[in-house]
Amino acid sequence: MSADGTLFPEFASHRIATSGAQIACVVGGRGPPVLLLHGYPQTHAMWHRVAPRLAERFTVVCSDLRGYGDSSKPEGGERHVNYCKRAMAADQVEVMRALGFTRFHVAGHDRGGRVAHRLALDYAEAVQKLAVLDISPTRIMYGGTDKAFATAYYHWFFLIQPFDLPERLISGERMYYLHRKLGAWSRGMTYFDPRALAEYERCFTPEMIHASCEDYRAAADIDLEHDAQDSDRRIECPVLVLWGDEGVVNRQFQPLDDWGSVARDVRGRPLRSAHFLAEEAPDDTLDEILRFFG
Repeated sequence: MSADGTLFPEFASHRIATSGAQIACVVGGRGPPVLLLHGYPQTHAMWHRVAPRLAERFTVVCSDLRGYGDSSKPEGGERHVNYCKRAMAADQVEVMRALGFTRFHVAGHDRGGRVAHRLALDYAEAVQKLAVLDISPTRIMYGGTDKAFATAYYHWFFLIQPFDLPERLISGERMYYLHRKLGAWSRGMTYFDPRALAEYERCFTPEMIHASCEDYRAAADIDLEHDAQDSDRRIECPVLVLWGDEGVVNRQFQPLDDWGSVARDVRGRPLRSAHFLAEEAPDDTLDEILRFFG
């Protein structure tokens, strides 16, 4: 049973059929629409410290990506095409249209940021402003891989291994893996609200584990092909980049320069955090998003 009632007071739960999936989301607030997309290995619950306050000024949609949380988990298909960021972005555009929104702001953390990147390219007319949290573009991060990055982001190279090696190994110790991943990427498990952690645990099923592997496999395959095809295109809307000053992205990459190579209008800064900005630094994250979207 979802903990949305306590994590997202006065938000309504929806399950919306798209052309390729069933997408679960919660919606609350009034005002201009904002779509919030989560990362791995989480669900929309990661926004619980930001979304209710953001909803004082905006209509906020917190969505589970295809394959995650309570959204459906279709088979991956040839070259994992059903988890390419193009397909996952299409889900979210269809969700927003079903809710009556044809133009909106988007903020995406981690995997959600990669979906949001593709959404801003494929549906430029729909995205008013884009915020990406603690990532650089996928192609740049793969292209900059060295020993330090591969060690810190070992999961990028583990999860893309052929079915069913990572699925079988992770499923054997699901909670150990989940807690280890959350703890290693954060400044400590105390930053996670027990109610949100219970949601991550509830949803980290063998089905979600497989779907998330397909997400990463797509990122190392068909997503790179799509990015190469669009290498001469730029994100046209304004882009806000936020990242953790204690995270791998801060140590290994140049987020403003990286996003400046794929977008025309970029600004941002590091926050005092590791990877999970919305939970480790919710006040600063909210302030930056409010200033940017407002």
